[in-house]
Amino acid sequence: MFKYILLLVAIATIGTAQAQYTLKLSVKDIDTNLPLNAVTATIQSQSLTVYSNAEGIITFENLPEAMYALTFQLEGYELENNTINVPLKTAELTIYMKSTAKEMDEIFITSTRGTRTISNIPTRVEFIAGEELEEKANMKPGDIRMMLNESTGIQTQQTSATSGNSSIRIQGLDGRYTQILKDGFPVYSGASSGLGLLQTPPLDLKQVEIIKGSASTLYGGGAIAGLVNLVSKTPTEERELRFLLNGTSAGGLDINGFYSQRFDKIGFTVFASHDRNAAYDPSDNRLTAIPKFERFNFNPKLFLYLNDNTELNFGVNTVFEDRVGGNIDYIKNESAFPNSYFEKNKTKRLSSQFTLSHKINERESLTVKNSINNFSRVITVPGYVFDGVQTSTFSEITYANNGPLSQWVAGANLYTDEFKEDNSSAAPLRDYNQITYGVFAQNTVKATDWLDLETGIRGDYVHEYGFSFLPRLSALFKISPQLSSRLGGGLGYKTPTIFTEESESIQYQKVLPISSDFNKLEKSYGFNFDVNYKTQLSEAISLSVNQLFFYTKVNDPLILTPLADDSFQFINANGNLSTRGAETNLKFGYEDFKLFIGYTFTDATVENNGITSQNPLTAKHRLNNVLMYEVEDKWKIGLEAYYYSPQQLTDGTTGRDYWIFGVMIEKLWENFSIYSNFENFTDTRQTRFGSIYTGSLSNPVFKDIFAPLDGFVVNAGVKIKI
Repeated sequence: MFKYILLLVAIATIGTAQAQYTLKLSVKDIDTNLPLNAVTATIQSQSLTVYSNAEGIITFENLPEAMYALTFQLEGYELENNTINVPLKTAELTIYMKSTAKEMDEIFITSTRGTRTISNIPTRVEFIAGEELEEKANMKPGDIRMMLNESTGIQTQQTSATSGNSSIRIQGLDGRYTQILKDGFPVYSGASSGLGLLQTPPLDLKQVEIIKGSASTLYGGGAIAGLVNLVSKTPTEERELRFLLNGTSAGGLDINGFYSQRFDKIGFTVFASHDRNAAYDPSDNRLTAIPKFERFNFNPKLFLYLNDNTELNFGVNTVFEDRVGGNIDYIKNESAFPNSYFEKNKTKRLSSQFTLSHKINERESLTVKNSINNFSRVITVPGYVFDGVQTSTFSEITYANNGPLSQWVAGANLYTDEFKEDNSSAAPLRDYNQITYGVFAQNTVKATDWLDLETGIRGDYVHEYGFSFLPRLSALFKISPQLSSRLGGGLGYKTPTIFTEESESIQYQKVLPISSDFNKLEKSYGFNFDVNYKTQLSEAISLSVNQLFFYTKVNDPLILTPLADDSFQFINANGNLSTRGAETNLKFGYEDFKLFIGYTFTDATVENNGITSQNPLTAKHRLNNVLMYEVEDKWKIGLEAYYYSPQQLTDGTTGRDYWIFGVMIEKLWENFSIYSNFENFTDTRQTRFGSIYTGSLSNPVFKDIFAPLDGFVVNAGVKIKI
């Protein structure tokens, strides 16, 4: 009897084993027929979830014979529902998914010098591109201040009360610690740093890439807080011809045009703009909230496709601007008000960009870059003239090896920065000539399916200041298709110059020269850690969350110190500047609605001789809220709300908190659109909180600018695509 029982159990076991099947599926894009990675496939009846691999393969094992309902989800694609009979009659079944956008162009990041898409880069990079870039450009087509200021963790700091000069602060660090690049070239440093944001219209930009935290390993000094890389458009076989005409209720006018096209072996891009504004004083205090200015930009670029492996491009960027702020009566009639306060800025920029790229083979390539930048600036205020010319050059050669699992980039560069001042007074000249030699190497490797590593080293020798060694490490953890995390850190440094927010706010008056005899490099270290989660809650609802934590410490920071004879000297503090905090970004999507919520907490402190204080002009708490409604190719409507908490000011007082609200509307047709932007419609202005200066109107001493001065401004325009 026992033998029969064992026989029956064995037969049942074999039968059960034979009734278990493997379901193998291949998931592809319906338009490109390419495999889709990280697709979530779910069998609800079995509570089973499997993710597709890099080849788009999904495998379910040990399934009983039955009919199963499966769902397939991937961000950027429509939810796919299928009913599948197991076992399959074929070895494999292909599932096709449809993109939710017209074109799902992959975003390739150039700032990290690799060929990976943004989702596969260990370094944390934020980008503004596509429709988001166009929407932000509608709000201020003449420059990129607002575009950057509305990003979480970035704050625009106005350094002149009457002429509007501004710099950007990333995570609470002064503007001099952020490097602004144009297509990877450092053309906005030194004497031009307070005007670079004001003189860069966005119409010819393809995308804006932002790295927060030290990026000095790839880009050398000045990228302690991070970098902003403005990436220009390149020509395609399809002609692009765009025009933008914009006017404002504050007396502003912007006329921009862009053309690009490729003809077989040659291509062109040409950008030209004319921007101007009348003197504007909404508070009737007789001082300009927006100065009178007139600016011309002309940026032509030539692309030569010498053969299938070699490409050369050469471009020129030019800017000419006259800007005058101060007493509005003086600006309207200079001869009738000769003793009034004014601030004039006359600037000229001429810079070149040369790049030669050659593919050695399918994996290896060589790139040579060079740029020459000449920037002249004359600042005139009553009784004082600052007149100087900065000439800088950048040359680099890089070798790249892009394998399927590991990528290498190595190179060497030479950076020169010369400043010459024309000073007829008895004050000492602030001339300098800095030369920096650098070598670097970076490796990005896919260590496992869930871990990507990026390691880099750099060595810079700065003439008169010595050698700096700059290692960096970043890691990307792919915990699941919905959940990932990045961890990174590195060292940085900044070469001292007189061009800082503090000295710019006093037009460099009585500021003594920098000297390597008693000044030294500002050196830093920092790290950041983030967690990113994204999911499709339903076919209509999507959610993504990004939580970032950051810390940066700058040793021996330069501090502008008043001396007994009323002059100012930059002295390296006996201490440090540190910033720590967190950024939270939430994004909800529901059908045609998108809601963005951003929160930044920043604790920035300065320690000098054992005394710790808050770093001035840094909002500890900021909120960025944007609600967008979009009917594709028809309407865009956006509501904005931004909050700034009280800020510590340089005189020891505290500025009050405030909100800024805005509305943007755009109506689109096939070849053109019209838009209107109601910025700061609650008319939040610092002049409504109190006076922005002490003393007399003819000789004002300005307070820190921590809130808008222009108040409620409406701008409207038309964009044409031909």
